[in-house]
Amino acid sequence: MTSQKQISCGLDFCCAANLNDCLFTASSSKYDFICVPLVHPLFKREFISGPAKNRPGPFTRPDLILNSSDWNNLIIGKFSSYINVDSTNPIVRKNSEEALNQELSLAMHFGLSGVTFKLMSGINKNMNFARIICDKLTSNCIFQIWIQVPMENPIRQAYSYRKEDCPVVENPWEWWNAFRIICDYNRKLGVALIVSHDVPESEEIDRWLGEPVKCLILPTTIFLTNKKGYPVLSKAHQTLVKKFATLEVQFILKGASRYKSISYYHNYLDYLWKGCQTNGAVERFARGYEDYLQCPLQPLMDNLESQTYEIFEKDPVKYREYQNAIYEAIQEIMPKAKVEERKVVIMVLGAGRGPLVTASLNAGNMACQEVKIYAVEKNPNAILTLQALERDLWQDKVTVVSCDMREWDAPEKADIIVSELLGSFGDNELSPECLDNVRKFLQDDGISIPQSYTSYIAPIQSSKLYNEVRQLRDKDKHPLSSFETPYVVHFQNKYDIASPQPLFTFVHPNRASVIDNSRYETRAFHVEQDCVLHGFSGYFMTVLYKNITLSIEPSTYSPEMFSWFPIFFPLKEPVHLKASDELVVHFWRRCSSKKVWYEWCISKPIPISIHNPGGRSYTIGL
Repeated sequence: MTSQKQISCGLDFCCAANLNDCLFTASSSKYDFICVPLVHPLFKREFISGPAKNRPGPFTRPDLILNSSDWNNLIIGKFSSYINVDSTNPIVRKNSEEALNQELSLAMHFGLSGVTFKLMSGINKNMNFARIICDKLTSNCIFQIWIQVPMENPIRQAYSYRKEDCPVVENPWEWWNAFRIICDYNRKLGVALIVSHDVPESEEIDRWLGEPVKCLILPTTIFLTNKKGYPVLSKAHQTLVKKFATLEVQFILKGASRYKSISYYHNYLDYLWKGCQTNGAVERFARGYEDYLQCPLQPLMDNLESQTYEIFEKDPVKYREYQNAIYEAIQEIMPKAKVEERKVVIMVLGAGRGPLVTASLNAGNMACQEVKIYAVEKNPNAILTLQALERDLWQDKVTVVSCDMREWDAPEKADIIVSELLGSFGDNELSPECLDNVRKFLQDDGISIPQSYTSYIAPIQSSKLYNEVRQLRDKDKHPLSSFETPYVVHFQNKYDIASPQPLFTFVHPNRASVIDNSRYETRAFHVEQDCVLHGFSGYFMTVLYKNITLSIEPSTYSPEMFSWFPIFFPLKEPVHLKASDELVVHFWRRCSSKKVWYEWCISKPIPISIHNPGGRSYTIGL
């Protein structure tokens, strides 16, 4: 578990005649870094022709004025504002190209961690700039490049907001999207969002939450003055800042201070930041794992380690709800058991280190009903724990069985079967196959816990996850294997394109004469605004018994439960979606005698090839 991250604020200087003075001003006011031009704004260079071509002396400050650590940690470099590498004037364009390359080289020499440049024009007016940046990013570039983008198009702000008066103008997100596509989604490319007086609609803000936003640029002019004479933000701006605080963005304060000390702005932002730090069970558990790709567990194929058991046993919700469900099931069975003068037989299948056995014993005590429990577990290492508990604590109330549940020959039939073979997608730990194989030793009127579970999918935009998947390589697998594998992820940096829809449902006990756990479903989603599809988020909801449920699906999420993160199904190539598009996705759950796997593709608005055909990249072993 990692500690809460502190706020990181920078101070923007339009000019830095003395870099050390600027750093002293910033640090004495609690700011962590400064944003300064790499070259003096008035020191224009000309490489083709003009009076500045033969200007003597150095074109900017030397590196000796700061040590390497300070250059690396305290300075974000700004490109000269006059640079226009997409100018229609060939002389201006050539001079700008030379100047840009010179400043990029200088940033590399200084060892800066980041440089920034403002994007203030349409999609087709940055092609040459994108080409130069892409060339630098794909070579030996070590720094990040923050592209400054306004949250609202400045042209639109100059017009009345009546629909009939607004010209058709491009959204700045479209500028950014085109730029990063040309740069091939390079992970060193990030967004610095310029916040204005007018806060965009919530849908627009949410779309930016799916982008690699590195910082928010806050002009001092957007701050209000409260009754005590200190700077504050409007409610709308506070909401915006809090949304991006979950991504742990940095802040850059830009403009002249209107107060006695510029530290007042930092103090206020720090106050807002601390108010955004959540401390719930899920946040504590997931801290440090945001947008981190993990391979789903395969408990049938692999024996879980002690640490894995220990982590999930700490869940404050799951075992409480399982215990409630078992209690309700015992209440249902009790009249029959009393007539037959016997104990209620409970079989815990996949007992692990025993939390469900404990829940079953507690439920029996709550119901004042004697229970007889079989704890069946295939992991020989977990069996040691179960046998120790049987000897020292449970004694004759529990019989420990060291066996794969599918191969066990039960000595009697169960009234209640309990299992927790649910994965992030409900059925991806092969609960259907396992529970179907053990229905033979469940009473005809016996109860299965869980009774059913349903998977859900939703389309998402996440440059972060797309780049994370793209970094994965396995020389022994298919070249596309990283994009044909589902991952367990604690989502953070994403935009939900549409709400989740149910996909596959399984019911237990499955009393069908012919059991077929393969599935094929199609789902259609309506796209609200232009965006990029990077894949699908997956969730599940389970009915343990009657009205007792567990869920990680956002609309029915079980608060404070952290046993399961969602699952992510990536796409090989991002798909650009337009507002009002219909997005149609196809999902298959396919089965053979030895394995189960998923396949997925989309057919609208454009068809793409099937991912993971025949389970070539990812399977779940039986």
